[in-house]
Amino acid sequence: APTLTLPPLGRLVTHSTETVRRALQNLKRLYFPAPSSSTVLSSSPLAIPKRRIQHPIHDTSVPDSGYASAEEDDDDKDDAVTTELLTSESEIDTELDILRADPLERSFSIKWVTGFVTRSSDWISACASEEQSEERSEILDEATALLSSFIGKEDEEDVAITRKFSFPLTLNDHADGNSGQQIRVELNDAPLSKDDHTSVGLQSWGSCILLADRFCLQPFFFSLAASTGNKPLRILELGAGTGMLSIVTAKLLQPSCAVDIVATDYHPDVLENLSKNIETNFPISSFPLAPVKVEALDWEKPNYKAPFDRPFNVILAADVIYHPNHAQWIKRCVEELLTPPDSTSGTEGGVFWLFIPVRTTGRHEGMDATVEDLFPDVSSIVGKCFSEPRLAVTYREEVGRQGGVGRADEGAYKLFKIRW
Repeated sequence: APTLTLPPLGRLVTHSTETVRRALQNLKRLYFPAPSSSTVLSSSPLAIPKRRIQHPIHDTSVPDSGYASAEEDDDDKDDAVTTELLTSESEIDTELDILRADPLERSFSIKWVTGFVTRSSDWISACASEEQSEERSEILDEATALLSSFIGKEDEEDVAITRKFSFPLTLNDHADGNSGQQIRVELNDAPLSKDDHTSVGLQSWGSCILLADRFCLQPFFFSLAASTGNKPLRILELGAGTGMLSIVTAKLLQPSCAVDIVATDYHPDVLENLSKNIETNFPISSFPLAPVKVEALDWEKPNYKAPFDRPFNVILAADVIYHPNHAQWIKRCVEELLTPPDSTSGTEGGVFWLFIPVRTTGRHEGMDATVEDLFPDVSSIVGKCFSEPRLAVTYREEVGRQGGVGRADEGAYKLFKIRW
């Protein structure tokens, strides 16, 4: 029974890799057994709980979100249940059906998996080796998949995850000048659609988290400083997803800098969730005019009507290359939307920051190479004559994995600074 066997999340970092893997495997076999074989959770007799009701059905206590309560009940759950060992195979099958239908056990299981996913970064960071870290990252993927399986039978509101982030802020142009302040962001990660792969923006991926952290550590390096001109600084995010980069940028620049930020995506569900995240971080009671506007933008067939009828000083994008054509489509958009250089005033034009994962396995393997192919290094075109300015990579950096951030197939990351 999940209430008896799931390891306490309050002591998650002390649990071994095998302990957590076995717990997830048992949950999968219990609630999603293979149809071609009988359900067997372990070779030992199965413990089935007999519950004693200790509280009225209509509990008047304050309800929680379901993300932390799984571990809070661990210490006293022995007082709430007794067990009966069943050794007969037929009895086990019967009791498994009863256990599977128990709403309290199911609810506890969902809360536990959700809590594990939200707390997994500390568990992964506690690894003694890179190999073990990769192994635990794979287990996190299994937990996420299991949670998605539960999602298919639960209301979306019950399984969406609220994620809270805090990024240390640096107020000078050196990364060593930590101000002691933090940029705080709250995001809703909605469940992905099983039938529509274009809804990936409903969740926050590792790339946007890592790049947002860099923004806060080095805002001057990323041109996220007050505009020196009379016009507001115009910033565009491509493939904004949950809105992490736009929200962090707005919090960095508001209220000291006049700025227009436009967060874009394509999928209607993603745009709806993006708007909710903007409202959460900039409530109308404090921000009558939201500092971030949400707009639809189709990279393949873009419509350059307002607010895309004027160029942007800064364009941001994280983990937006997951199709062979994406880099080409994005390049065309950037060529149209990035502020061009002005020979009269001597300005060098806008900057495009692109942060992508290097995926070494799976269907997205090698997608980073499509960026390298389309955006040449500036050293390869210096001295050559072109009729019009061309986009080129003026700075690149390889970023390694950091703690438990990112999926198991993300071996590293690449940061590109692209200018005219």
